[in-house]
Amino acid sequence: MYKIIEKKILNEAVVQLQIEAPLVARKAKPGQFIILRVDEDGERIPLTVAGVNKEKGTVKIIVQIVGGTTEKLSHKQEGEYISDFVGPLGVPTHIDGIKRACIVGGGVGCAIAMPIAEKLHEMGAQVTSIIGFRSKELLILEDEFKNCSDTLKIMTDDGSYGEKGNVTAPLKEMLENGEKFDIIIAIGPLVMMKYVVLTAKPFATPVTVSMNPIMIDGTGMCGGCRLSLNVNGEKVTKFACVDGPDFNGYEVDFDEAISRGKMYSTFEKHAHEATCSLFKKEVE
Repeated sequence: MYKIIEKKILNEAVVQLQIEAPLVARKAKPGQFIILRVDEDGERIPLTVAGVNKEKGTVKIIVQIVGGTTEKLSHKQEGEYISDFVGPLGVPTHIDGIKRACIVGGGVGCAIAMPIAEKLHEMGAQVTSIIGFRSKELLILEDEFKNCSDTLKIMTDDGSYGEKGNVTAPLKEMLENGEKFDIIIAIGPLVMMKYVVLTAKPFATPVTVSMNPIMIDGTGMCGGCRLSLNVNGEKVTKFACVDGPDFNGYEVDFDEAISRGKMYSTFEKHAHEATCSLFKKEVE
């Protein structure tokens, strides 16, 4: 059992939890993830490590409430426990030798991007961060990005905060103005990452994307998280849990990934509604 040490509501759909898991905290690096179960009868879900405190033995996770399990997790309180918390899994983000990086985060993907930006800043790299949200109400981690970025651009779809538009607008402007980056690291919705890649392609700037497909066991056995890559003109299958979650953005078949990502959206919606109903009845 793993104790919830701290809980913080970031916005109406996102909650941040600090979990007591000293063995995971000791080993986890930016870009890796864990798989948890809320209770013994629960499903397994992957969540990226959003930060660690090795001294306290805690791991930070940031959860977007979209399905039944994340809804159930969001109702857990400080001092309560979750059943399983396994990790760290996946390959850490490759950041050695990077001097100039552009971190592009979209929505809750910023929770994954932020520890990478922090590590690069700690290493002495020049960090430009572009983070985007639908509206001001959904903004998260602004102060954290300010603290680890030499330049920070905040974009909102409706213009309610920062600049109006999507994250590719300032990225394109920077590249057209001659700014050079050793790497662009894009983390967020699949469509966002696809267009970051398309924006960077004319400038031949390397792009790393973080993929979060359907995942079950986290060991490569189930095949649920498979991705198609185009490597030197050949189609190659990789698994996000063991080969990723980071991949060369120019190689990813985003159209296939987007299609696969929609397969369980209806089931996820119904599970969320059913879980909400259960908690509502308990309150009544």
